[in-house]
Amino acid sequence: MTTRQRRSPAARAVAAVTCLLALACAACTGGPDDTPSPDGKGEAKGPIVVASGLDVTGSGGVRQQLIEEWNRRHAGNKSQQAKLVELPGGADQQRSQLLGALQSGSARYDVVNLDITWIPEFAEAGLISPRPGTGSGGGGGDDDGADAVDLDFIKRVHATTVWKSRSYARPFNTDVGLLYYRPDLLTAAGIQTGRQPTAAWSWDDLYASVGTLALSPDRAEDRAGWTTQLKQYEGLTANAIEAFASVGVELADSEGHYTSSPEKLKKGLDELLDRARLGRIQPAALSSDETAALTDFAAGRAVFLRHWPYVYGALKALLPPEAYSVNRLPGVSVLGGQNLAVTADSPRADNARELVTFLTSRESERCLLDAGFAATRASAYSNDPRWPCWPRVAAALRPAGDSPRAAGTAATPTGTPAPSGEGARKDQGQSARDAYRRTLSAALNEAVQRPRTPYYGAFTHVLQSHVHALLAARSPDSDTAATELDADLRDAFAGK
Repeated sequence: MTTRQRRSPAARAVAAVTCLLALACAACTGGPDDTPSPDGKGEAKGPIVVASGLDVTGSGGVRQQLIEEWNRRHAGNKSQQAKLVELPGGADQQRSQLLGALQSGSARYDVVNLDITWIPEFAEAGLISPRPGTGSGGGGGDDDGADAVDLDFIKRVHATTVWKSRSYARPFNTDVGLLYYRPDLLTAAGIQTGRQPTAAWSWDDLYASVGTLALSPDRAEDRAGWTTQLKQYEGLTANAIEAFASVGVELADSEGHYTSSPEKLKKGLDELLDRARLGRIQPAALSSDETAALTDFAAGRAVFLRHWPYVYGALKALLPPEAYSVNRLPGVSVLGGQNLAVTADSPRADNARELVTFLTSRESERCLLDAGFAATRASAYSNDPRWPCWPRVAAALRPAGDSPRAAGTAATPTGTPAPSGEGARKDQGQSARDAYRRTLSAALNEAVQRPRTPYYGAFTHVLQSHVHALLAARSPDSDTAATELDADLRDAFAGK
């Protein structure tokens, strides 16, 4: 039985959803270029269509620049030209669009840039192809061919491509939670550099600093200890899993079977409640997404901030260089990011795999890191001169008269490029940037995944609903919450 034949009835039902938005519809329409080659042999004509979410490095960002570099290298060969289609909306909306388009069988997508949590769902439904010859995701050797497993990928990041011992994708850009802080506000409260965050910091260290901040006569009335993303969306799931994992609570095994209990869940929920209470969390955090949390931090309404790597670049546009710094998140941090997979029905599969290999090459990953993403390869963090960003991509990412976006100009909270050139804020300098990259590399090598399950959508909805209600309660009851959450998670992981 083929992978395509193994779709579940529930997966087939999604086929009724086709190309939900106009952009997706346009990408799903057929045409002359979709037909096989005239002699019936070889690949269908191009272009190779890549579907992805919006690029946080802004319009004409690094993903588009990498596609253009590929096209330049294959100029004159129409079957190998590539086109990037950016899907609008948030992650949930993008997931629905991709599921509907691929299940309908009419999608023109050859490559899909999937959130790492979607890999089991898309693999189980037979919508993406396993990478040939990858087996258990182990093996060795450099990536001289599309089928080889490249040991330069960060091990924990590459593991996000694997489902049931098969690798279905290649890591494109990754993510991990980091701790940003305001040295200016800490110093003003009498907390000198030696007592500010280090790689060895614990949550107790953060609580102690928050207590000192509360006693400072210069404390603003609206200033809290820290803030994060606790709105009822995926950011809340990331925060909850980090709290759970920090006290040894795992929700599922590697194949998506539920492994927790009310007792374990209570332990994780209590840890999250402590972070909100003892950390004097910004009250607005309960309705904050990435943009809102960053805005509160930049405005001085919180001294500490849990956020993703792109914020290091975004802060250049918001604060002077001495007013912010970053270190590893206390406890455990979760991985985020996206992986590139070839769709199961692509008539351009061989060319699509070559494109994916190019987009995840050492040079391309260095471009992604320079632009503000977290790279998936260890070599990108080593500044190895043998693997610089592609020269023309580097030039496109470097506005006239400005340093590269490697200097930290990824995007503002709205997703637009940070100011550059004349009038732009000064960045933190090469030494600080190198320290940030070392911090980021270390965090990625220790981060954990969110639960691996083909029912991730149901799981995250259940977790968000229960956790948000508990955090918002006047008198939170973690015992009752844990019992109710346990029952609903058992159903979610079972696909009920």
